Amino acid sequence: MSNSEPKKKKRKFSRRKFLVRSSIGLGVLIGTGYLSRHLIRRYLADFANTAEPPYMGNIDDPNIWFEVLEDNQIILYSSKVEMGQGTFTGLAQIAADELEVDIQQLKVKHAPSASGNIDQFSTGGSTSISSLWQPLRELAATLREMIKQEAAKQLGVDIAALKVSKGMVSANGKSLSYGEVVKKVSEWKIPKTPPLKDIKSYQYVGNPVPRVDLLDKVKGAPIFGMDASMPDMLYASVIRSSLIDTKMENADISKAAEMPDVVKVIQEPDFIGVIATSMTAAENAKKAIKVNWSTNRTWQQQDIEDKIQVGKGSPVTIQKQGNSKSILENSEEVISSEYKSPIGAHAQLEPNGALAHVKDGKATIYMSTQVIKITQDEVAERLGIKSKDVNIVPTFLGGGFGRRLHTPNAMQAAVMSKAVGKPIKCFFNRKEEFQNDTFRPPTHHVLKAKLKDGKIEAMEHNVSSGDVAFGSALVPRIAEPLMGADLGAWRGGMINYSKIPNYRAISWRVKLPFATSWWRSLGLLANTFAIESFMDELAITAKQDPIQFRLDQIGDDERGSRLKGVIIAARDKAGWKDGVLPNGRAMGFAASVDANTPCAHVVEVSVENKKIKVHKVTCAIDPGLAINPDQIRAQSEGCIIMGMSAAMFEKMTVKDNKLSPTIYGPYKMAMMKDAPKEIDVVILESTGKPGAVGEPPLGPIGAAIANAVFRITGQRLRAMPLELA
Repeated sequence: MSNSEPKKKKRKFSRRKFLVRSSIGLGVLIGTGYLSRHLIRRYLADFANTAEPPYMGNIDDPNIWFEVLEDNQIILYSSKVEMGQGTFTGLAQIAADELEVDIQQLKVKHAPSASGNIDQFSTGGSTSISSLWQPLRELAATLREMIKQEAAKQLGVDIAALKVSKGMVSANGKSLSYGEVVKKVSEWKIPKTPPLKDIKSYQYVGNPVPRVDLLDKVKGAPIFGMDASMPDMLYASVIRSSLIDTKMENADISKAAEMPDVVKVIQEPDFIGVIATSMTAAENAKKAIKVNWSTNRTWQQQDIEDKIQVGKGSPVTIQKQGNSKSILENSEEVISSEYKSPIGAHAQLEPNGALAHVKDGKATIYMSTQVIKITQDEVAERLGIKSKDVNIVPTFLGGGFGRRLHTPNAMQAAVMSKAVGKPIKCFFNRKEEFQNDTFRPPTHHVLKAKLKDGKIEAMEHNVSSGDVAFGSALVPRIAEPLMGADLGAWRGGMINYSKIPNYRAISWRVKLPFATSWWRSLGLLANTFAIESFMDELAITAKQDPIQFRLDQIGDDERGSRLKGVIIAARDKAGWKDGVLPNGRAMGFAASVDANTPCAHVVEVSVENKKIKVHKVTCAIDPGLAINPDQIRAQSEGCIIMGMSAAMFEKMTVKDNKLSPTIYGPYKMAMMKDAPKEIDVVILESTGKPGAVGEPPLGPIGAAIANAVFRITGQRLRAMPLELA
């Protein structure tokens, strides 16, 4: 908080009680051997589906979170990164209200790992605001109390006589700014956290405020990883295969090493890097390296589709109620459908890369990353130094979506910097970014159901997918044998209609010959597309309104009540009747629950020359407490557009071991002309704390569009991207 060294005092927090209780419960389940492996796995799946992980960083010391400057400006150092989702603004609102300062006094910056303010988890899972809601309020309130204690001494008054407003402390006609108070303090004592303010008294939380990072972005300030620079830095490019399922056998680097402006060619067991005085020189020299690649086998698109099939791979039941298996196997009136989704790229605007400087046994890394702690540890291990000697300086992200959860490029840049003793800037080119992505895996779904008296008697969802979470540095290896099913692949794949007496969800894990991993909302888009399209089919078969059909089969617990709330809100706001509109248009509906945030969409579409046009989307979302309603609307709009793009256009294919397309343009994405003219977002607030926003609205959009298209054309679209025959 000041230039002086703070005196730290340990305090106890109750924020992790939930983890302790859960760990004890799980330990009892496993340790006693009372439950079978299948029951344990379903327990774990349910826990993963509903748990709200707490913040896993240091929240004992406000000094590593805040810096109060002499001019009374305050810097909040965030251990969550800003990748366009508005996290910095939401955190500023929370802090400003408890600090009793004007939000214009606050500036939010990324916390470098050297500060000690490190998030042990990551930035992802839509948890940035929700996990910091309580800790940040406590930190800000504690800092306010620290300043009041010192101000009372400096003003010679009792602390109870002080009044605090807009960063000023006053009593008996005298006042001091926070900056003036801090300037005179050499040692800080951290008191117990005082009572937090009543949320109703907050000035900023719950209200729209301008984004705190807006000015820098409008001005084009150098705030992204690609903008980073250091004096005397060199540039590097790394050899990467353009084929899947290959291994580098040997390489001839002699010609590249002798090319103009090449400083050095680094040949490591796992990569070859060219260091030069310019990026162009590095790229040109890389092309001169002759590499022999060995290929395990030749892969075609059909091979991938043959692997991703329900019935192949390892099945794990993640959800079970009643006995759907017996009912469906012994009934002649079973309704069955299959759905598919393709390989998807992240296609974020800023390619991956890093700027590294290794000197005197220490490393400094500037980069766009969602995993600061993991990157710090990976670089330290590779260089053979301590983690505390690696300072990760996060930058703004030019698109994340899960792509920045994998950062081996930091290790490569660090190794090359150490080899030449200078800063190294190394980035993927666009083609490499597409070819070496950690892709959204393709999926195959088989759904079955039996109707009885207009309601679902039994239902099953089987999903086959490549890995999403398994194999990632975020997920410990013990999770694979323990859980069996990849929690990312089945995200959104559970059945939310708990009044169905018999239902089951089964995840089939398949190993693919290319990297697949986290993609915004993970399996939510594909799984919701399958389940909610199938629900539409069942409603039509039952000759019922598809929205009322769903409402009748949702439970009355808190989760069900919130889901009903968004469904009714979307229906009423959109003016839904029977889904059929004049002028050749129709409405489609879908809903989902992700990270405990329910969301429902009603879309209005038309079809002309077999082209689908989305005219309007009505979205209802219940994220709990709305920190910034404008930001929630913006996030919902962004999710809807991204989900439309993935559902209607995006697709990667494999031919002769090559994944393509590898540039924008051929890789089709939604453009401005494809965006709906209107997106109407209705925000419900059913709880007193903020929940997830960044991913849940992405879930229902694909199914809602497909359901609307069916009402116009009679064609049931069962594969993304959605294309009419």
